[in-house]
Amino acid sequence: MKTPLSALLKDKPGRVYSVTPDSSVANAVREMNRHNIGALVVLDDGELVGIFSERDVLVRVVAADRDAETTRVEQVMTQDPVCVSPEMAVEDAMLLVTEKRFRHLPVMHDGTLHGLVSSGDLTRWLVRDQQHRIDDLNAYIMDVPAH
Repeated sequence: MKTPLSALLKDKPGRVYSVTPDSSVANAVREMNRHNIGALVVLDDGELVGIFSERDVLVRVVAADRDAETTRVEQVMTQDPVCVSPEMAVEDAMLLVTEKRFRHLPVMHDGTLHGLVSSGDLTRWLVRDQQHRIDDLNAYIMDVPAH
């Protein structure tokens, strides 16, 4: 049975951090640093309009020689990000981020943001799941109770 992203989100600590489109890049970077995260969702009146990530900073700000204090997030964010539903399987989300080279996926249902999963979140979940399967198989082979 494939695990839905909703299970990963329940197990994931923390909350989704956001900025508005008119926030300066410098303020957004300070927010990411304060929370030790790699991306922020960009909300305009509660509606998801983009994602602002470390990659956006490097490619669209630093490499473009823009001023982080005067450049607005809306000028350099990833617009209209691909969103997934809480029912999507973790494995399918991992395929999506791998194939499309995304690092973050907003999880939406009926226009409401339920969370943000990163490629790291997906990797951790899948590695943990595989370890549980290995442990269960070892317990079965050794004829001992599983943990």
